Amino acid sequence: MEGRGGLSDEEWERLEPFLPVSNGRCGRWRDHRQVIDGILYRERTGVPWRDLPECYGPWKTVYERHRKWSGDGTWERLFQQVLAVADSEGEIDWAAAVDSSAVRAHQHAAGARRDPPPPLDSPKGGQRAPNRGKKPRTFRPQGGGGASGEALGRSRGGFTTKIHLCADGRCRPLSIVITAGQCADCTQFKPVMDKIRVPRIGPGRPRTRPDSVSADKAYSNRATRRELRRRKIRHCIPEKTDHRNHRIRRGSAGGRPPGFDQELYRKRNTVERAINKLKQFRAVATRYDKRAYIYLGTVTVAAISIWIRR
Repeated sequence: MEGRGGLSDEEWERLEPFLPVSNGRCGRWRDHRQVIDGILYRERTGVPWRDLPECYGPWKTVYERHRKWSGDGTWERLFQQVLAVADSEGEIDWAAAVDSSAVRAHQHAAGARRDPPPPLDSPKGGQRAPNRGKKPRTFRPQGGGGASGEALGRSRGGFTTKIHLCADGRCRPLSIVITAGQCADCTQFKPVMDKIRVPRIGPGRPRTRPDSVSADKAYSNRATRRELRRRKIRHCIPEKTDHRNHRIRRGSAGGRPPGFDQELYRKRNTVERAINKLKQFRAVATRYDKRAYIYLGTVTVAAISIWIRR
């Protein structure tokens, strides 16, 4: 099944050293390679879990492994370790770019079961004041953004999720954040930059700062530029027309125009090409997962696959 997204021998050799080992308390794990090939097959084709071919083993085993590793951060750790090896080999181009892309959510992605509200006398819930005739507040689980708390929201495309991404100069993801589809790009710039964390092979702190960052006008605001200056990162973000007109009307009080490097800005298309690579995986291009953390794991697996096939 290598032609449908399975790992080649060379790719498996790159990934195998980082995979977790069974501790023996929960029985023997099914072969990692067979299960990961099943996960990649589903990512590539977008088929329901129950329709996985029998050569990958029981579909329930493949799904539960993906769900577990999405929830406990295993996929995220694998992603960072793959980046660490690539950085040690000089494979990462640190001329980064930031952008986002909306993903249409399938109808099967809606309807995730909500957790019940905590009891009034529980330590988590605490004692609540009486409503005094007011309408009771609806409990909504936290995390993921959006009304349902699962990174699902309304936008021009309908029921959508948005992938916020930072990519290196060779069109490969460095960090991934997902939110509801109507979430503004600029509000997620800092979370995207905070998730850039490439460990060192050997002593030293993880690398968290690119050499430069390019972004489009959606990120043109004072908070974004202030954050980049604080991190001492060279950046190239075009100024919005209304911001420029307002600055000119204020005269000398408006300050100097932000710097703009046209040659550096031409490289911003790398993040758009990275998004295109991610969306070659049908389970990423259309969201089928109900839970936000599982869909984030799905996108992370696609990013790992891109890196080990560099």
